[in-house]
Amino acid sequence: MSEAQTKVKVHVDKVNKSYGSNHVLRDISLDINENEVVVMIGPSGSGKSTFLRMLNQLETPDNGTIVVDGYDLSDKGTDINKVRENIGMVFQGFNLFNNYTVLENIMLAPVELGKMDKEKAEKKARELLETVGLAEKADVSVNSLSGGQKQRIAIARALAMEPDIMLFDEPTSALDPEMVGDVLDVMKNLAESGMTMIIVTHEMGFAKQVADRVVFFESGKIQESGVPEQVFNAPKNERLQEFLSKVMHA
Repeated sequence: MSEAQTKVKVHVDKVNKSYGSNHVLRDISLDINENEVVVMIGPSGSGKSTFLRMLNQLETPDNGTIVVDGYDLSDKGTDINKVRENIGMVFQGFNLFNNYTVLENIMLAPVELGKMDKEKAEKKARELLETVGLAEKADVSVNSLSGGQKQRIAIARALAMEPDIMLFDEPTSALDPEMVGDVLDVMKNLAESGMTMIIVTHEMGFAKQVADRVVFFESGKIQESGVPEQVFNAPKNERLQEFLSKVMHA
């Protein structure tokens, strides 16, 4: 993508967040461009998930600026629900409705929020089930699915709202190791389709494969940021070198 065509989807400037005496985010500034896949790595408690949750106001910063899709989230006049309609989020937990079928879970938000009628929502849901490789599960109960299948349904559900940006908060950390690959494959395909994605993960091999940029968080700060080749093969930051020496040889 040429510089002239580059569009900033997320602009974060000098954002801070504390919980009591715990300063979780310290002067975070970061721009994320349209169609860019940004993967955030770092030790637990370094601020990655808090940063991600701020992008759709599940957490609010103490100060600083966050602009998503041109909407300033600190502006009291911004309709955050409108902004959220364009942001899909997938969590560690699947947050599915167990009393609904798979198809109903995916259709629910677009219909409830008036984005689609039932017929269009069902068509879209069935297409998404094809995309995540679970077309045959449309009419089964969510309770009958494995963890990996539930997470793929959670991704399909987020995509049903036709978001501009997808956020993933450690989407494979609660899964059995053998389930992880199926979920990562869906995410890889999504990245290849040009979706703007911001991903918090401990899956370093996956980060190497899909990221346009890798951002290393530690102690509430961005300590290093760059293309995967640089971050993984020639890290400059001493703490990043130490982190990678542990996680890459675990």
